[in-house]
Amino acid sequence: MNRDLIIVGYSGHAYVVIDALNSLGDNVLGYCDSKIKSYNPFSLEYLGKENEEVLIDQKWIISIGENEIREKIFLHLGHIGQLDSVIHKNAFLGAQIDFGMGVFVSANASINTLCKIGNGTIINTGSIVEHECSIGNFCHVAPGVVLAGNVNLGDRVFVGANATVKQGVVIGNDVTIGAGSVILQDVPDGVTIVGNPGRIIKKN
Repeated sequence: MNRDLIIVGYSGHAYVVIDALNSLGDNVLGYCDSKIKSYNPFSLEYLGKENEEVLIDQKWIISIGENEIREKIFLHLGHIGQLDSVIHKNAFLGAQIDFGMGVFVSANASINTLCKIGNGTIINTGSIVEHECSIGNFCHVAPGVVLAGNVNLGDRVFVGANATVKQGVVIGNDVTIGAGSVILQDVPDGVTIVGNPGRIIKKN
């Protein structure tokens, strides 16, 4: 693609985004963050805080793993410049996938036919999103997750590493699914669910 992009946020998840950009032959111009990072493994230039002056007329992506922070930045700055998506070259994409803005898809993730992926959503390393799934805005599907066909995630859902969601299950907004959980039934808004089979342990 040979794009020039700025990353917003420069810590753990950003390193994965940068790796994906490198795999595509794209160029990272630098990073925006609330402060200069003392740990700078990619030797990137600090371009300043997340602000309109830096990002206007530029392509950029929010490289922050936490859903609420990613949404806040998106809502504040999403109208500035060109909020871009990044899809690792080793990801598998089926036919007729509807991507929102600012989506990130990591290495070896698989998104199958007729899926819908909302704004600012992360599909992380090695996760599987099967046919006709609908994933809301600002979700984070962690490494190794399996979403069987026709799963529906609301907004700001976090699905922990290696969790499995049964075909046809509907997950509400603001839900946290614990790592390794197996979700067999619909889940209401605003809860944390863990275990096999999944059980609600608290309201968020």
